Amino acid sequence: MDQSVSSNSAAKVSVCSNHSELLSPLYMEAYCQSLEQPEQFWGDLAEQMIDWDQPWEKVLDNGNSPFTKWYVGGKLNACYNAVDRHVLAKKGSKVALIHDSPTTNTVRHVTYNELYDKVSRLAGGLRKLGVQKGDRVVIYMPLIPEAIIAMLATARLGAVHSVVFGGFAASELCTRIEHAEPKVIIAANCGVEPHKIIYYLDILHEAVAISRWKPLKNIIYRRSNILMSELDDVWDVAWESALDSPVDCVPVDANDPLYILYTSGTTDKPKGIQRPIGGHLVTLMYTMNTIYGIQPDDVWWNASDLGWVVGHSYICYGPLLYGATSVMYEGKPDRTPDPGQYFRIIDQHKVSAVFSVPTAFRVIRRIDPDVTFGRKYSLKSLRTIFIAGEHCDLETMKWMRNTFKVPVLNQWWQTETGSAITATCVGFAQNLQTPPFTTGLPFCGYDIYVLDKNGHEAKPNELGRIVVKLPLPPGNMATLYRSDELFRKTYFQRFPGYYDTMDAGYKDENGYIFVTARDDDVINVAGHRISTSSLEDAILRHPDVADAAVFGVPEPTKGQIPLCLYVTKASVSKPAAKMSVELINIIREVIGPIAAFKLAAQVQSLPRTRSGKTLRKAMADLAANKHITIPATVEDPQVFGDVLRALRELGYAMAAPDPELRQTVR
Repeated sequence: MDQSVSSNSAAKVSVCSNHSELLSPLYMEAYCQSLEQPEQFWGDLAEQMIDWDQPWEKVLDNGNSPFTKWYVGGKLNACYNAVDRHVLAKKGSKVALIHDSPTTNTVRHVTYNELYDKVSRLAGGLRKLGVQKGDRVVIYMPLIPEAIIAMLATARLGAVHSVVFGGFAASELCTRIEHAEPKVIIAANCGVEPHKIIYYLDILHEAVAISRWKPLKNIIYRRSNILMSELDDVWDVAWESALDSPVDCVPVDANDPLYILYTSGTTDKPKGIQRPIGGHLVTLMYTMNTIYGIQPDDVWWNASDLGWVVGHSYICYGPLLYGATSVMYEGKPDRTPDPGQYFRIIDQHKVSAVFSVPTAFRVIRRIDPDVTFGRKYSLKSLRTIFIAGEHCDLETMKWMRNTFKVPVLNQWWQTETGSAITATCVGFAQNLQTPPFTTGLPFCGYDIYVLDKNGHEAKPNELGRIVVKLPLPPGNMATLYRSDELFRKTYFQRFPGYYDTMDAGYKDENGYIFVTARDDDVINVAGHRISTSSLEDAILRHPDVADAAVFGVPEPTKGQIPLCLYVTKASVSKPAAKMSVELINIIREVIGPIAAFKLAAQVQSLPRTRSGKTLRKAMADLAANKHITIPATVEDPQVFGDVLRALRELGYAMAAPDPELRQTVR
């Protein structure tokens, strides 16, 4: 149901009217101008930071909200801004990409000159195959430089890339092929995981065979040091054969799509985020220094993957637009081959700043809490660690700060936004000693409100639904690919005039934002709304707990009660029954009896997506005997078998497993 938003003037917290000494003057000036004079603010930045083939006629057109357009009439090219202009500025010998792959025992350095040569030649090959401005190209590759070369070559022609995370099953790849209708697919023949090879080419061939849409050709990059694969004479073209004469960049409209990216967990109904080129480039270029404090000679490491939004934004486009060096790490925090790899990467490549998910550091802490593997490496080059994607508990945060001896800064953003909604900005000289659990202050252009269930503005520190007043700043999604009505209905129908983030949280007296959970993850216990993150943080205070997930399960009297699945540290041998009693006591002490916490069970690991998000809803649905389909994004489907066992021990999930689970439960 649509809800009107009313402002509670007594409770309203306006950052622009707040003169707290906590907020830096640099931030205050930029943020307030971005809200009060958006056209001048974003217009000036676009002129300063991006090369345009044709200047825009109008900075902002919000005449058809929420389909906001930025830099109307302007033309540019993403590949030119990320590669060509650095080469023309005689910076081509600088290293653009460092590919570090302990899975293959290789390290590659790709300069901007090499990037220019390979991107322009692959673009020539794509054009020869018929790819033109506006066509789609699906990319199905592991985290290797060729994946970025494929993205940039597609953008060079003004075409639209859709990167599908490597290793997705054939049915999931098929769904995305049918939705995007690519003219060409670019893939690698294989990927490498600890102790196994993922046969990408076989998966691709199966996906194309069952797909209603057929590409003209598949361009295949063969990783000959791992696996030599036979190509299909009809469908496949070898990568080296696809490289043709170089072609120039094709100028495209600022509001044309740069890429389509499917939201995490999408299965039967594709929800493809469509990203506009102009606003995205301006925002990414701006944030590299303002948020992350990166300088042109710095080495930046985003420990994510392509196919997730942070990989697109800050492995590929952000650092390359800025002319910095971007590290691509093809490995795990702990198993390739040991939990010292994050430390090695920082030392070996002289990394200045790291962006990762809290889960990665929980894994390292669980396996090697005393940093036995990591302490032999130097961390002198490191200035900052940034985390996002999941709630970071206080114990993990303390461990990170004590271990790495640098500020650890939390931030909040979504696939839909393409960059941070809230952050602590190094480049604005903000106070790096932030309140515990905050995701920072609103970033430029984001006018954030917290609303109660009736659409009224919540009081400071009162939990509610987080929304953003329209128009959204540049770089946000323009629409959902081929689904304008779903775009409007999903994000803007409930609170007209606002973007509904569907996240829960609160705002304090100084304007700091605290994102507690997806709104679906807030548990309603006898009318009391309790966030899963507050319960998880209490659980993680136990010295023997390495990881935990809390979600709501049905209860006839209270409606819902929390259930906790937890993972102990590697050295713990304490009986599970004793652990559960201790955890129940912790919740009573920290949260109180209002939480009605009495259900806890130990598991070997928790189901998460490859981007680090905990699959709480899938576990809650399993506990409630609802049908679930294991998301294609899950890191290890076998984990659900252990989860099902634990739930049954607690008296939940008594029904026979669904077909999707049978294999994992055996």
